[in-house]
Amino acid sequence: MKVFLTGATGAIGPATIRALRGAGHDVRAVARGAEKAQLVRELGAEPVTVDLFDPAAVKEAVAGSEAVLHLATNVPPVSRAARKSAWDTHNALRTTATEHLVQAALDAGARTFVKESITFVYPDRGDDWIDEAVPADESIGLLVPTLQGERIALRFGGEGSTSVVLRFGLFYGPDTRHTEESLRMARRRVSTVAGNKGAYMTSVHTDDVATAVVAALDAPTGIYNVGDDEPLTRRDYLAAFRNAFVLGRLFSAPSWLMRMIAGKSSRVLTASQRCSNQRFRDATGWAPAHRSAREGWAASAAARAQEKSNA
Repeated sequence: MKVFLTGATGAIGPATIRALRGAGHDVRAVARGAEKAQLVRELGAEPVTVDLFDPAAVKEAVAGSEAVLHLATNVPPVSRAARKSAWDTHNALRTTATEHLVQAALDAGARTFVKESITFVYPDRGDDWIDEAVPADESIGLLVPTLQGERIALRFGGEGSTSVVLRFGLFYGPDTRHTEESLRMARRRVSTVAGNKGAYMTSVHTDDVATAVVAALDAPTGIYNVGDDEPLTRRDYLAAFRNAFVLGRLFSAPSWLMRMIAGKSSRVLTASQRCSNQRFRDATGWAPAHRSAREGWAASAAARAQEKSNA
């Protein structure tokens, strides 16, 4: 299949290109700058330079594609995440860029549109499992553009075409910014994970994200949760991270402090969300290589150590 990919050089992009190429797909991927374009070429894809906020340019870039995969995000670093303005580009990628890509995909006669989203949109359900029938929490302003982007993407689905929204858990893996920030903060004995340590969080290894994107090309239209088979509590997630990298005790911000700092938006980081991936498994046959963050963090630490020894 001829695939057009955004987000090709972000946290999940390189692994996704490798997985798409491994499945035999031809990939044209957005890359801005010579260095990123070279990375895309080395991964076996054709780099494309395009402004995703320019509808005419997007239409030209997407022409001839059979599938459009919109994985581009612009999540600000932890140091800037509290500023509302820091999310402007990210939110525009969720909404405006999605509008342009959906229209371009329709104009190109593409068969499939795949949109990246997040499991953070669900409410706190304690220890209960969360499937796609659980309504999203529409009350948190920070998540409004994410939910708007999902609805825009789902407009593509119709007779002879499919639109798939993948609600991913928190990304982790050997080369993600989350890992870098977590290790940097760990040197100060601070954790990037906040909230009640008994609350659940859904996470997913970036390699498993990549295989899920490939599987989504054959999924029926709809919204799907994509995460590890076994979401861990924050306590167990932190233990898995500490054990993998041989770290000492880490201190986390409690829920009450997060509420003081971020108000209602703090629920994005502190809600207990034990999300099930069963619907996506049943629809596509996909399964994560890492059952939980215990195995995933161990694999990530081993991969980083191997990279360091090869350097």
